[in-house]
Amino acid sequence: MIEKSSSSLERTVLVGIITLDQPKLVSEEYLNELNFLTYTAGGTVVKRFTQKMSSPDPKTFLGKGKMEELSSYIKIHDINSVIFDDELSPAQQANIEKFLKCKIVDRTGLILDIFAQRAQTSYARNQVELAQYQYILPRLKGLWTHLERQKGGIGMRGPGETEIETDRRIVRNKINLLKKKLVIIDKQMSTQRGNRGSLVRVALVGYTNVGKSTLMNSISKAKVFAEDKLFATLDTTVRKVVIENMPFLLTDTVGFIRKLPTQLVDSFKSTLTEITEADLLIHIVDISHSNYNDHIESVNLILNEINSGEKPFIMVFNKIDMFMDNKQIVEDVNDMDYEKNSIESLKKSLRKKYDKVFFMSALNKDDVNNFRRDVYKEIRKIHVTRFPYNAFLYPDIT
Repeated sequence: MIEKSSSSLERTVLVGIITLDQPKLVSEEYLNELNFLTYTAGGTVVKRFTQKMSSPDPKTFLGKGKMEELSSYIKIHDINSVIFDDELSPAQQANIEKFLKCKIVDRTGLILDIFAQRAQTSYARNQVELAQYQYILPRLKGLWTHLERQKGGIGMRGPGETEIETDRRIVRNKINLLKKKLVIIDKQMSTQRGNRGSLVRVALVGYTNVGKSTLMNSISKAKVFAEDKLFATLDTTVRKVVIENMPFLLTDTVGFIRKLPTQLVDSFKSTLTEITEADLLIHIVDISHSNYNDHIESVNLILNEINSGEKPFIMVFNKIDMFMDNKQIVEDVNDMDYEKNSIESLKKSLRKKYDKVFFMSALNKDDVNNFRRDVYKEIRKIHVTRFPYNAFLYPDIT
């Protein structure tokens, strides 16, 4: 596995840009999320830097003046890493490292690092490692010598082969090896899915840290790891749940995030197969977050990428208790701020927008029984359509 962050208290600064497509409020929200990502990875944010630009500089991302300001701050305040809120090109990253003379991490690299820390099973570790190697392959440079030399020695190098070419060959070989391993595991997992029989499959989907694992623990006997950090769950968990004598399979999946690295989407395709094969999706949203609408759009974007955007779904607006405590600004109610608006007005607005909506607090288990009943109704519809002769076994409750 590629080396992770070196220190649990790594001093970092964050860098973002303000453009016409990404105005100041949006940029601040992205940096807030980047701050949480940095905390999850084990770093502490000392300062944020932003610059208004029409577009990023193709060489150094930021303008010359801002780069000099950033360089001075790094030297004075003993900064270990600079984290950029966008994915840097290999040339940009190399130029910035040369100018600032410190470790440069972009958003993609940071997310990959968190995934590397969180992966528990060999399958998840292989998926993350594949994504990491695909990410670093175009970023190799001449002094990059920390790869383990699985091949090498007399007779293993071509005539005149340079160190960088050797490193690239090693990385390509590891990528091919990991892909072969994942193909074998994919076949095993496909067999396992096939052995689950005809039970209705339900998948929990949503933005990272919205409470999917907590909800799973609330409505089932599962004890899935849950923590107030991003990507607490990487490994897919499947549990058999019974409601009103009707059994079904409930799957907890990896959380999504804005600007999710394409390497991870590709590497986690088989993990996301649990979503593509589900009969019903439960889309969980953190209603206490001021930009929950953006989160919904980000999740829907990825669902469409894996051809699951048209599946039946229930919208669950979780953390309703935190919404009340935090007095967040309500976005969905036209021309009304929180002080003039009640939670009931918000519910009414969202019910107009979505056909199947539920509001709850999975942590406090508020309305869990009512939620289980609503899930039962949807699962029964699917089961009775598939097996109409079993309709009498499961009562139609209202």
